[in-house]
Amino acid sequence: MFRTALRNVLAHKARLLMTVLAVMLGVAFVSGTLVFTSTISAAQQKSSEKGFTGVDVAIQPHRQDGDKGNPGDAPKLSQRLLDQAAAVPGAAGATGTVSGFAAIADKHGELIGEGFNSTGANYYAGTGGKDARYPLKSGRAPHGPGEIALDAKTAERGGYKVGDTVRVSVDGPVLQQKLAGVFTTDDGNVSAGGSLALFDTATAQKLYGKPGEFSEIHVKAAAGTSQAALKSAVEKVLPADAEATTGKQLADEQARMIAQDQDAQRTILLTFAGIALFVGIFIIANTFTMLVAQRTKELALMRAVGASRRQVTRSVLIEAFLIGTVAGVAGLVTGIGIGVGLRSLLKGNGAPLPDGPLVVEPSTIVVSLAVGILVTMLSAWLPGRRAAKIPPVAAMNSVHAVPTTRSLVVRNSLGATLTAIGAAIVLTASGSQMMGLGAGVVLIGVFVLTPLLSRPLIAAAAPVLRLFGMPGKLARQNAVRNPRRTAATASALMIGLTLITGLTVIAGSVQQAIDKMATSSMKADYVVSMASMTSLSPDVEKKLAAHPDVTATSPLRMSPSRIDGEFQNLTGVNGATIGKLTKLDFTSGSFAGLSGDKVVIDDATARSYHWKLGSSVPVTFEDGKKGTLTVSGVYKGNDLMRGIMVDTKTIAPHQSEISDRQVMVKTKNGAGESVKESLRKTLGDNPAVQIQTKKDISNGIAKGINLLLNVLYGLLAMAVVVAVLGVINTLAMSVFERQQEIGMLRAIGLDRKGIKRMVRLESLVISLFGGVMGIGLGVFFGWAAGDLIAKALNTYELVLPWGRMGLFLLLAAVVGVLAALWPARRAAKLNMLSAIKAE
Repeated sequence: MFRTALRNVLAHKARLLMTVLAVMLGVAFVSGTLVFTSTISAAQQKSSEKGFTGVDVAIQPHRQDGDKGNPGDAPKLSQRLLDQAAAVPGAAGATGTVSGFAAIADKHGELIGEGFNSTGANYYAGTGGKDARYPLKSGRAPHGPGEIALDAKTAERGGYKVGDTVRVSVDGPVLQQKLAGVFTTDDGNVSAGGSLALFDTATAQKLYGKPGEFSEIHVKAAAGTSQAALKSAVEKVLPADAEATTGKQLADEQARMIAQDQDAQRTILLTFAGIALFVGIFIIANTFTMLVAQRTKELALMRAVGASRRQVTRSVLIEAFLIGTVAGVAGLVTGIGIGVGLRSLLKGNGAPLPDGPLVVEPSTIVVSLAVGILVTMLSAWLPGRRAAKIPPVAAMNSVHAVPTTRSLVVRNSLGATLTAIGAAIVLTASGSQMMGLGAGVVLIGVFVLTPLLSRPLIAAAAPVLRLFGMPGKLARQNAVRNPRRTAATASALMIGLTLITGLTVIAGSVQQAIDKMATSSMKADYVVSMASMTSLSPDVEKKLAAHPDVTATSPLRMSPSRIDGEFQNLTGVNGATIGKLTKLDFTSGSFAGLSGDKVVIDDATARSYHWKLGSSVPVTFEDGKKGTLTVSGVYKGNDLMRGIMVDTKTIAPHQSEISDRQVMVKTKNGAGESVKESLRKTLGDNPAVQIQTKKDISNGIAKGINLLLNVLYGLLAMAVVVAVLGVINTLAMSVFERQQEIGMLRAIGLDRKGIKRMVRLESLVISLFGGVMGIGLGVFFGWAAGDLIAKALNTYELVLPWGRMGLFLLLAAVVGVLAALWPARRAAKLNMLSAIKAE
């Protein structure tokens, strides 16, 4: 039986090639995902380990329980604590670190690196006036508030040399700094494409904290002292608001966080690999069903000469094992190339990925081969088992060829029941889990019903097919001749288009909801913020307010507080102008008189605290002082505007450091490029500061949505490619099955052009059937998901992207036309006499 199975594989090389490709693509996606995530994870962990070199114990701020201390108090690490840590037994020295955001502009005024990876820190001059973390490549360490040092990669990208003037922004205003030195570093942030600027310690403390205070203190152990022993010694001098952690613990925690991030990415990518494999299952099962059907007499003869049912099933599974092994190996090799290419592609597009060697773990090899073999054998098991059950005499007479009516009735009844149950769950669901369950049941039900649905939907195309004469009529009859086969072929394409359409519907609806939200809640012409979303200096608002074209400004300024024992952010605004800059729907009260102890709150916060107009709000400000605020308005919050708003003059006396999250600006003549450019010049042409109109905000969100959507399209394209292979495979094998029929058609007058047209139209009808079903299901899932999204995004409305759905249907038609090229050509080349005699 093994030799027979091997002979069958070798005898049907051309017909099984498409099956191998379908499995190979799915396996390649799986192995490529594992290689990519393993490589990036290993590189990030290596960078993280380098970052903790020389750190044996780290002292970090540690806030006590949430109900202790003042809301705004952050634990501080003082110079006194640093000196004490450096003097403990077993310590070889200690380094104080200060860090924050620092945007570096190149000589053309453009931001170097990604905004979120632009970091500033202190050069801690220790023994010999050097900082061992940052070996100088040229120049010297920075001294005083007017000097800076840059990492070598940033200096090279910006075209800077020692002595040049560098434009730097920490919180808005532009600082003109002299480049004192260039250093090298193993910092993972820099290797991933970020930038690192160093100030002297006093300057960094002034920019990022307070004089004499540090973000962390790193203690180095003396020779012969373990990290655990040093930690015990350091803990004896720690205040209550600080904690000590060994360098190994920090590295392990960093590695754990990196692994978590990679697990999330791996799960997303493997989900799409699973979709491609799921589509492949349809193709493989369809292929083996047709192969078994073509070899029915051969299998019956084997049964007649003594082969058991188990041996027949086993021979089919052996074929599947051999095909799956070949496909698994090819998919593994291809996947390694995909992993390398994906990393290069993302780095080429500016993604912050660290450098590192390619990592192919043993588990990747095992998983890839196992997936290829198991998916193929699982898909082939049912056709093999079905073939083994056919009585030899019936098989020799081809009695089995047509599916029984009873089996179709059972299938249709099961499909209708599942679809009805799923629809009922979706319509009555109150949460995302039940909604997802219902949608999944509907999808399964429609899959089961696809053979039944194929007849009326394909029949609807009859008037168009008649225009093509006899080839069109034959194409329609061929498409509905075996509804199970048609359904299996169309389902592969249907899955991909279902997901693509559903995602497009959701993305388009969310984008319109965001547009509507931005338009309906803001009167401001511009919103000014840092590109990194870090804090703005209050000087930014002062400069904007002094601009001759500006009529009103208001900051959004966060101040932590405690209300009813819970931490809540108070949002400081200009009470006199906020009403001119926002357009919020108040359920009671208004912005009028927002000053002193008056506050306005969003409706969700009001409900959670049972507040209403006139309610008293006891509050503990960030400096620990207590007060009572009065609710003077309740508005409907949204994702752009929500929270407790209070006049900035009310919270300013309680703030130790004043900074803004963003500034809203209204001008005389509304938004325009000339005014925008004028505002930009007022702020010193700072690349780290973004000035956005309502449209810019919406487009920025849209850009992120479209980028995500394009990535998903690219991932789902794998499923569509596999579906194309399925259509080609089905048509090619169908042509082989119908050799006698095609030969007879040629003999009675249908020319080669007519044969080609018949096969192409059959492919087109099957592909369009899958396209219509996929788009319909996609709209349904988009609607179901939108019903849940609308609960969190109150401006959400279902938007059907008719243009894109038309494009998807056209894509299905193109798939049908392309998939039919080779089978149609093959059918037209058949010799009519040889085909008529073929068995």
